[in-house]
Parts: sequence; C-alpha cells; structure tokens
Amino acid sequence: MISLIQRVSQAHVEVASVTIGEIGPGLLVLVCAEQGDTEAQADKLLAKLLKLRIFSDEAGKMNRSVQDIGGGLLLVSQFTLAADTTGGNRPSFTNAAGPDEGRRLYEYFVERARASHPLVQTGEFAADMKVHVVNDGPVTIPLTVK
Repeated sequence: MISLIQRVSQAHVEVASVTIGEIGPGLLVLVCAEQGDTEAQADKLLAKLLKLRIFSDEAGKMNRSVQDIGGGLLLVSQFTLAADTTGGNRPSFTNAAGPDEGRRLYEYFVERARASHPLVQTGEFAADMKVHVVNDGPVTIPLTVK
C-alpha cells in the first residue's frame, strides 16, 4: 500500500460543497491500495503511521507521534498515488487495485484505524473531493508498505 502523510494544523474534505471529514492538528493520510495488496499490508501501514514520530517535542525535535499528541487522522482514498509516469505524458494507473478491491482495502484500513485511534475522519471513496489542508512545517512523507 502507498500513502502520503502530511502533518497538518487542520484539514477537511468536502464532497458537493459539504464537509464530510475534518480534523485539527494531526495527519492527513492519502491512501492507495495497489494490485495484490493485503490486509496485512494495511495493518502494517497503520501501525507505522500511528507511531511515526513527526510532531515536535518541547525541544523542537520531531519526537512525538500522532498518538502522543492526541491528534486526528483524516484518511482519504487516492488511487492516483499508484501513477506510473515512465511512459509518456499521461499517467497510467494500472498498478492501482481495481475499484472493488481498492474500496475493500480502504474500508478495512479505516475500520482498523477507528479501532486503534480515537479521532478518525474520512473522505468518500471514489467521490470528487476537495481536500483543504494547512500543512504544518511543511512535513510531507511518502510511506509505502510491501
């Protein structure tokens, strides 16, 4: 699974001009399932992002996780993270999981996140979303789990 993690001061996602998910300080996580991905990879990705120490401590060092600061998670499906741009100017998305499998793994990931963390908000799978982000730092980290 592929993800792009952004440390945020705040973030929200809208569908049809209606806010459907919103967090204050925490992580915006764009998530993509690729062909052949499994629940085990989703579990590994979740464990890594919950413990990833990218929030500042009193000394200003990145030493705290989203769990340590009691921050939120905003999980947004993003199949375009699987883009292959090596063959010309139009990206190919053939590495992304198909829609049914992508939805299943995204929903599994969300379910596991909600069981592990108190503040989890989401986007809407396969919807045209507008994601509003105040990136803190900025800190943006790609995270891929195989």
